[in-house]
This record gives sequence, C-alpha cells and structure tokens, in this order.
Amino acid sequence: MAIYDALGATYARTRQPDPRIAAQIHAALGDAEHVVNVGAGSGSYEPPRTVLAVEPSRVMISQRPPGAAPAVQAVAERLPLRDNAADAVMALLTVHHWADLRAGIRELRRVARRRIVVLTWDQRVFRERFWLVRDYLPEAAVYDDTRAVPCEQLIDLLGGGRQEPVAVPHDCVDGFGAAYWRRPHAYLDPHVRAGISMLAQTGDDALAPGLARLADDLKTGRWHRRYAELHTLEVMDVGYRLLVADR
Repeated sequence: MAIYDALGATYARTRQPDPRIAAQIHAALGDAEHVVNVGAGSGSYEPPRTVLAVEPSRVMISQRPPGAAPAVQAVAERLPLRDNAADAVMALLTVHHWADLRAGIRELRRVARRRIVVLTWDQRVFRERFWLVRDYLPEAAVYDDTRAVPCEQLIDLLGGGRQEPVAVPHDCVDGFGAAYWRRPHAYLDPHVRAGISMLAQTGDDALAPGLARLADDLKTGRWHRRYAELHTLEVMDVGYRLLVADR
C-alpha cells in the first residue's frame, strides 16, 4: 500500500498550493511546454501545461480536482513513459518517500528532455531554524533524519544543478511541515498534523509530551514571549530548497 493511501485522506483540505511558492516553481520550469509531475499527490503546483501526473496512491489521485492533468498510478522508480517524453519533470516534496532514490532520479533524467525541478529541504537548516522540531518535537526531527536527502547528494545524482531557497510566507496556505511557523496553534490540530508526513508518521503517542508543552506555553504566553521576533517576519527560510537541473 502506498504511504499516502493511509496518510492522505485529508490532504486536499490542508495542502492547498500557495500562490507565492507556485510562482517560484513555475518560474523554475521556465518555458517548458510539456511538464510531467512525479509524486504528484492531489495536483498542487501543477502548471496548466502539465501533460501527466504520476502518483502511487489511489487516495491522492481521487483528490485531484476536476480539469487536472490525467494521472497514472505508478512509482517514480518505474515511470510509464518513453525516453525524453517531456520538456520538464517536476518532483515536489516527494523524493524522501521513494524506495530507491537512485532509480527514481535516473528515471527523471531519462524522461526529461530539458529540465528537472525538485522541491525538497535541507535537514540541517530545518533542524536549526524551525522551533517546532528543535524545541518541542525532536522526535519528528529524528524521524526525518532517517529519510531526508542532502541537497548536495540530489544535485550530484541529477548531474549538476542549482539551489534556490524557498521562503515560507507567514500565512502560507499549503500546510506542509513548517508552514505554520508563525501560527503555532495549528500544530495542535490533528487534522493539520495528518497532512504533515513527518508528524503523522512519527505518531501522536511519541509527539504527545511535546504537544502538551506547546499547548501549555501557548496558554501561558510563554511561546509568544520566547519567539517574539517571529512576529516581525513576513517570510522565513527554514531550509526548503528548489533544485533546478538542466539536461
């Protein structure tokens, strides 16, 4: 069973594409006329020129909106596409779920004629800058340590490329891991946590002590005093990175 057959039931509710992040992703795709989205989920960030979405989870495919690009149930390691099938291939917050990273990247390179765009994160930066995993839920950081792929390793597997920081807006509408860095109450909501794989897969039992401390710190005002500087920021770099590799 695909991971998101279990985790993705509420994904379309909590993981809507943020227009500012979408603009950065679409700019990275350049003038590609045919785009394939690998690990496509419910279709977030697909530009209108997307010709195919590849997703292993039927639950995620079922949440794709009307009018979205056609989707095929398949895995990144075995893309059902011919060589050089698309101008560009994108893989957004997905490579850490792949069973065989090298095979998946090899498939991206096989299918993309011109460009590959990968959205991922730098675990070192994430651990250092994101207060939730640093100060409250280190268990989630430990879990991510086992699956996060260093950006340098990805760029090497891609055959070279560049990194772009992806700053997270304070009112980000896409509820991924650090989206609520200035809205801490959101992490107490089980529906929000269900849409964040590092929290959902760590499990509420392991997270309960840290969540209780967060709830208490929010109730007493301790959190707001401790992180007062966050309220002066409109965006924050917590380690998300866009990798762009030309073929």
